Amino acid sequence: MGLEVGLFGLILLLICVWAILQIAQSHASTLAKALWIVALLIFPVFGFVAWLIFGPRANR
Repeated sequence: MGLEVGLFGLILLLICVWAILQIAQSHASTLAKALWIVALLIFPVFGFVAWLIFGPRANR
């Protein structure tokens, strides 16, 4: 069980880092960026899914 939990944690960390980098490079306002990053840090899984669905996109 330890290996599965560790692997899930590593994947979650990589996804969060990737999402934060994408948010930081977006053209959204500073407030919007800060709110998305806080949401990701507080609710990693839910925040990431919400960002994928509702987040700022370069080409919509």
